[in-house]
Amino acid sequence: MREQYRSTPLDESALADGPMEQFSRWFAEAAAAALHEPNAMIVSTATPAGRPSSRTVLLKQYDERGFVFFTNYGSRKGREIDANPHVSLLFPWHPLERQVVVIGTASRIGREETVAYFRTRPYGSQLGAWASEQSSVIGSRAELLRRYEELSARYPVDAQIPAPENWGGIRVVPDEVEFWQGHENRLHDRLRYVRTDGGWRVERLAP
Repeated sequence: MREQYRSTPLDESALADGPMEQFSRWFAEAAAAALHEPNAMIVSTATPAGRPSSRTVLLKQYDERGFVFFTNYGSRKGREIDANPHVSLLFPWHPLERQVVVIGTASRIGREETVAYFRTRPYGSQLGAWASEQSSVIGSRAELLRRYEELSARYPVDAQIPAPENWGGIRVVPDEVEFWQGHENRLHDRLRYVRTDGGWRVERLAP
């Protein structure tokens, strides 16, 4: 299976000065194109021995400091980030024939930031963060639902649910950000920002 891409060329002169501004432009275009969950990204982590794992999560915040998502710190990705902070993010915007690849370093955000975000989550999502010990082995779905029901009885809809201590944000500070635009005959554009002491330089990569 193969498709012929026919997008507008991506030229260095059209890029923003920095990768976060360029990401913001492309993210806005992905949202305007009504892509399904344009903030969905593949997060790849690895053990200290180099054994990788990947999963899709939702980007919740981004600014000049980096990209933020939230997770149970005891999950597989949480444990791997604690042991090896080098990660990769991938935004696969296929309908636009684009992708963004981020290589960077991950670390936990401050507790106050986590609590502030947790309070914006829907009631069910707040309970879900408590109900699931993410990545742990469970006996059945019924066990998970029972835990959720117990929590809903403890915390009614109008209650202020505390943020779990072992749950919170991860910020990925980018060292490299590649913007990929598909083109016909596999002559894709790949423009990569690389962090330098004074800012960023842009490199063009062969497709």
